[in-house]
Amino acid sequence: MDIHNIIIRPLVTEKGTFQSQALNAYAFQVHRDASKAQIRQAVEQLYEVKVQDVRTANRKGKPRRHGMRWGQTAAWKKAVVVLHPDDHIDLF
Repeated sequence: MDIHNIIIRPLVTEKGTFQSQALNAYAFQVHRDASKAQIRQAVEQLYEVKVQDVRTANRKGKPRRHGMRWGQTAAWKKAVVVLHPDDHIDLF
Protein backbone atom coordinates (compact mmCIF):
# COMPACT_ATOMS: atom_id res chain seq x y z
CA MET A 1 0.00 0.00 0.00
CA ASP A 2 1.34 3.45 -0.96
CA ILE A 3 2.02 5.90 1.92
CA HIS A 4 -0.17 8.53 0.25
CA ASN A 5 -3.14 6.13 0.34
CA ILE A 6 -2.68 5.23 4.01
CA ILE A 7 -3.22 8.73 5.47
CA ILE A 8 -6.56 10.02 4.14
CA ARG A 9 -6.84 13.28 6.09
CA PRO A 10 -5.99 14.86 9.43
CA LEU A 11 -8.88 15.15 11.87
CA VAL A 12 -9.20 18.75 13.05
CA THR A 13 -11.47 18.73 16.11
CA GLU A 14 -11.49 20.38 19.52
CA LYS A 15 -10.22 17.18 21.12
CA GLY A 16 -7.53 16.78 18.46
CA THR A 17 -6.36 20.37 18.92
CA PHE A 18 -6.10 19.87 22.69
CA GLN A 19 -4.20 16.59 22.26
CA SER A 20 -1.76 18.18 19.82
CA GLN A 21 -0.93 20.95 22.28
CA ALA A 22 -0.96 19.05 25.56
CA LEU A 23 0.09 15.52 24.59
CA ASN A 24 1.86 16.01 21.22
CA ALA A 25 -0.67 13.56 19.70
CA TYR A 26 -2.31 14.01 16.28
CA ALA A 27 -5.41 12.28 14.88
CA PHE A 28 -5.79 11.08 11.29
CA GLN A 29 -8.38 9.26 9.24
CA VAL A 30 -6.52 6.31 7.74
CA HIS A 31 -7.21 3.49 5.29
CA ARG A 32 -9.24 0.71 6.92
CA ASP A 33 -6.70 -1.98 6.00
CA ALA A 34 -3.64 -0.07 7.25
CA SER A 35 -1.69 -1.58 10.14
CA LYS A 36 -0.06 0.38 12.96
CA ALA A 37 3.39 -0.19 11.42
CA GLN A 38 2.22 1.15 8.05
CA ILE A 39 0.63 4.20 9.70
CA ARG A 40 3.85 4.89 11.63
CA GLN A 41 5.94 4.66 8.46
CA ALA A 42 3.56 6.88 6.47
CA VAL A 43 3.47 9.65 9.10
CA GLU A 44 7.25 9.58 9.54
CA GLN A 45 7.84 9.86 5.79
CA LEU A 46 5.12 12.41 4.99
CA TYR A 47 5.75 14.82 7.88
CA GLU A 48 9.43 14.01 8.61
CA VAL A 49 8.88 13.40 12.34
CA LYS A 50 9.65 10.60 14.79
CA VAL A 51 6.60 8.61 15.97
CA GLN A 52 6.56 7.13 19.48
CA ASP A 53 3.14 5.47 19.60
CA VAL A 54 0.17 4.69 17.33
CA ARG A 55 -3.35 4.01 18.63
CA THR A 56 -6.13 2.96 16.25
CA ALA A 57 -9.91 2.67 16.46
CA ASN A 58 -12.39 1.33 13.93
CA ARG A 59 -15.39 3.64 13.72
CA LYS A 60 -18.69 2.05 12.77
CA GLY A 61 -21.01 3.78 10.28
CA LYS A 62 -24.17 5.40 11.66
CA PRO A 63 -27.69 4.78 10.35
CA ARG A 64 -29.13 7.75 8.46
CA ARG A 65 -32.38 8.39 6.59
CA HIS A 66 -32.45 9.32 2.92
CA GLY A 67 -36.08 10.30 2.35
CA MET A 68 -38.16 7.21 3.06
CA ARG A 69 -35.22 4.80 3.08
CA TRP A 70 -32.61 4.04 5.70
CA GLY A 71 -28.96 4.04 4.76
CA GLN A 72 -25.69 4.02 6.61
CA THR A 73 -22.64 6.26 6.60
CA ALA A 74 -19.32 4.66 5.72
CA ALA A 75 -17.26 2.96 8.40
CA TRP A 76 -13.75 4.38 8.84
CA LYS A 77 -10.56 3.99 10.84
CA LYS A 78 -9.04 6.60 13.14
CA ALA A 79 -5.39 6.70 14.19
CA VAL A 80 -3.92 8.80 17.00
CA VAL A 81 -0.18 9.25 16.54
CA VAL A 82 2.02 10.37 19.47
CA LEU A 83 5.22 12.10 18.37
CA HIS A 84 8.66 12.46 19.94
CA PRO A 85 8.74 15.52 22.26
CA ASP A 86 11.15 17.37 19.92
CA ASP A 87 8.84 17.02 16.88
CA HIS A 88 5.50 18.61 15.95
CA ILE A 89 3.23 18.88 12.92
CA ASP A 90 1.86 22.28 11.86
CA LEU A 91 -1.70 21.18 11.09
CA PHE A 92 -3.70 23.11 13.65
